[in-house]
Amino acid sequence: QVQLVESGGGLVQAGGSLRLSCAASGSIVSINSMGWYRQAPGKQRELVATITSGSRTNYADSVKGRFTIAKEGAENTIYLQMNSLKPEDTAVYYCNADVNTRLTYGGDYWGKGTLVTVSS
Repeated sequence: QVQLVESGGGLVQAGGSLRLSCAASGSIVSINSMGWYRQAPGKQRELVATITSGSRTNYADSVKGRFTIAKEGAENTIYLQMNSLKPEDTAVYYCNADVNTRLTYGGDYWGKGTLVTVSS
C-alpha cells in the first residue's frame, strides 16, 4: 500500500515561519498530485495547497502570498513553506496524495497529521 509521513509541525509565534514536509512511499506507480489540508478545532477540513506531477499549484485564498508548496529533492516528497503565520493558521495539517498503484488508477491517501500552533 501507500504511506505518507509528515514532519515539521510545532509551535511558532505570529509572524514566524514553519516548513512542513511529506514523503510518500509504498506500492507507488506514479502520483497524480499531492497537497496539504488542515483542520482547526470546531471546523471542517479545508484545502491549503496542492501540486500536480507537472508542478501546477493551487492555493486557498487565505494563504496565497504567505505559503508555498513545492516538490522536495527526494522523489515523492513535497514541502509547505509557511511564512507570516497567523493565529488563525493554527490547525492539524494533513498531507494528501492521489496515487496510481498496480491495482488502482487514482486513489486517495492521507497522512496522520501534524499540529501547527501559532501563538499571538
